[in-house]
Amino acid sequence: MNNMITALRSLAFMLAFYSGSALLVFSALLAAWPLPSAVPHIATVWSRFHRLCARWLLGQKVRIEGELPQGRYLYIVKHESMFETIDLLCLFDRPVIAAKRELLDMPAWGRIARLYGLIPIERSAGASAMRTLRAAARAATDQGRAVCLFPEGTRVPHGEAPPLRAGFAGLYSLLGMPVVPIAIDSGRLSPRGKFMKRPGTITYKVGEIVPTGLDRREAEARVHAAINALNAAVPSEIFKPGPEGADA
Repeated sequence: MNNMITALRSLAFMLAFYSGSALLVFSALLAAWPLPSAVPHIATVWSRFHRLCARWLLGQKVRIEGELPQGRYLYIVKHESMFETIDLLCLFDRPVIAAKRELLDMPAWGRIARLYGLIPIERSAGASAMRTLRAAARAATDQGRAVCLFPEGTRVPHGEAPPLRAGFAGLYSLLGMPVVPIAIDSGRLSPRGKFMKRPGTITYKVGEIVPTGLDRREAEARVHAAINALNAAVPSEIFKPGPEGADA
């Protein structure tokens, strides 16, 4: 019986959220040419709509452990499900998210993403691309917008702690900003690639700020441990360097 109720709630969420998302994407496309400044606001509405659907259709609540500092920080977030990719817009005011460039090259959606302010990350960024990345990130912080990165590069099952991709170390050195690591356990309730999404509480856990100027390995080790703080068990070997030139 519980599985049937969960399946019905998951179906209701899928129908409501994706139908509403289609309408909001269409609205953003209409607004993109005459009023591009409206796109970030539509994106924020989309994120809030997603959280409402998750809360009232799936029964998923959100809890934040710790204080989220505001200012010139690089926010590094654990990535377990689609939930946090959308919900970040509820945590911050129009956050800028570093994403693979291929996503921004997609027709229609890519235009909306660029107008919103997503920062493209090249697979093998040269000096010119890295300068562009730094300028975009600093422009975002000058506007009071948070800069966020999912350092694992893709969604990972809850409980797993893969090494950070090389993109984190590059951004950490390039931007010269303190890092706020954030753990999340969304994969417990909304696992990647699964239709069934279960009720419960999704927790964000804000870790200690990682200061600037640390050795690359130390900075990566601190961040890796902090974003995996909600795992049932973190491997004793908490850091293995990711491949150079890997996706951020």
